[in-house]
Amino acid sequence: MNVLIVENELPAADKIVKLLKKIDKSITVLGVVETVEETINRLQEKPQPDLILMDIQLDDGLCFEIFETINVDTPIIFTTAYDEYTLKAFKVNSVDYLLKPIDEKSLKSALYKYKKLYYVDKDPFKRDFRQLINEFRNQYKSRFLIKIGEKYRSVPVSEISHFHICERNAFLSDYQGKDYGVDYSLEQLQSMLDPRKFFRINRECIVNIDAIALMYSYSSSRLQLTLKNKEKSDLFVVSRDKVKDFKSWIDK
Repeated sequence: MNVLIVENELPAADKIVKLLKKIDKSITVLGVVETVEETINRLQEKPQPDLILMDIQLDDGLCFEIFETINVDTPIIFTTAYDEYTLKAFKVNSVDYLLKPIDEKSLKSALYKYKKLYYVDKDPFKRDFRQLINEFRNQYKSRFLIKIGEKYRSVPVSEISHFHICERNAFLSDYQGKDYGVDYSLEQLQSMLDPRKFFRINRECIVNIDAIALMYSYSSSRLQLTLKNKEKSDLFVVSRDKVKDFKSWIDK
């Protein structure tokens, strides 16, 4: 089992490492990160941890900023000196909520709970079955409620061509070419949308696979897209660093 520790107090982190090794010698600690920013960067790399032990109050803010920035699927055991965040913690993959100072008994109990709920061995059938269960658990948005003057309209995801940024605000664009403001960042939208249907092609745009009409080679190994009922635009250029992943996504 691979464990990542998010803890800004090094003595506390050292204690957790020692307790983990004492409880289960097969545990591998992938590392210790101390800030929100470090954690975001680490969770976008590989290998991904099986479990995260995470302090809530970090040097550069509360850990909940992590979940507002990226999608985190890994189970988490929260470790904190405060109990005021219990409810919020259990909304973001929480297995358990341990109050400091952490002792062997409470950590052992939390690990047992994690293994019972999540951990499977390397049997391929069990892995596939777990993946299938997780797919059923994932609930992506099927519609967006938008405000038009004093009125509201519900826009089904199937009617959305793409999302884009304009003057630092996020908008959804439907197949009729109408734009509506949404109260989310593109990072938040990425975690809300089904990744089989939507792909973020650059820093300013997320496209619906069903809206793509044509793809063209573009300068410097990039791609340009034409969306249905849309003209060619710089907005629909797949950035160089995303071309490989985009091609894999479109070819599934």
